[in-house]
Formats: sequence, C-alpha cells, structure tokens
Amino acid sequence: MSAYTHASQFAELKDKIRSIRFAMFTTQDQDGQLLSRPMTSQDIDSDGNLWFYTSTSTALWLHIAAHPRVNLSFAEPEAHTYVSVSGTAERVVDREQIKAMWNAGAQAWYPNGPNDPHMVLIRVLPDMAEYWDAGSSSMVQLFNMAKAVLTGNTPDDGKHGRITM
Repeated sequence: MSAYTHASQFAELKDKIRSIRFAMFTTQDQDGQLLSRPMTSQDIDSDGNLWFYTSTSTALWLHIAAHPRVNLSFAEPEAHTYVSVSGTAERVVDREQIKAMWNAGAQAWYPNGPNDPHMVLIRVLPDMAEYWDAGSSSMVQLFNMAKAVLTGNTPDDGKHGRITM
C-alpha cells in the first residue's frame, strides 16, 4: 500500500472518530469470552495508533497480554456515525509518554498523577476499520424508513465503507 493511500485512509478514520470521546474496547479473556468496557480515547497519533490509559491491575491489561487482538467501537448517534476498528493492542509502560499525554480527564481516574506506578498505556495499531455514516437528520431517516415500508424497498442507510490500514 502506498504512503499516500495509507495516509488518506488514516485521515478518513481520524476524521470519523476524532470527536467521539468514548470507545467500547473489546478484548478476549482467558476463557475466550469477549468482554467490552467503555474507555476514553486519549489520542490518535500521526502513525494512526489509538491510545488509552489503563492500570496494571485491570482485566484489560491482563487480557491484552494473552490475546492482543482487540476491537474498538465508536458511536456518535446524534451525527449518525458508527465506526468499528480492529487491531492489535500493545501494553506500553513509558513514563515520558504517559506524562506527554497527561490531561485533566486522566487525573480524575488516576489521582496519583502520571507517576502512579500502576498507570500505563495501551496502544492499538489498527489494521481495519468499518464505518456507517447516515449523514442525514433523524427526520430524513424516518421519512426514508416510512417510504421503504410503503414501497417495499430497503431504506437508504447512508454511507458504509471499509478502511484497510
């Protein structure tokens, strides 16, 4: 894949999720069960990696060690935008990176600050994303659904696409 293609696909992904603060972060436990929890997205770096804070005492930290393949689901219902990102998670213990990304939101969850020895980062390297973007108001969507019922046709559900990183 050319650098231009990768850069344009990364830009498209970043554009879709930049304003969505929370993701449902899905991992696999030791028994192979899928578990999801809400996580605050901290950053999308220039390489397209997504960053999250966590603690070494969480199940998330342990799950990633055993099963690094993860999924992130982003939703912005008011904008009718939904994004699913598949990738590989890495556990990162880098005090300088933790300090560089520090913010007031992190302070609320980690009151001992960026030097808390249990505070660490998760970096997700995305390899594929899929998105659904209706792009129209709820009223337009309701009209399209009603029209579909009356005509027997499937409603137009907007734009759907796949981004391969």
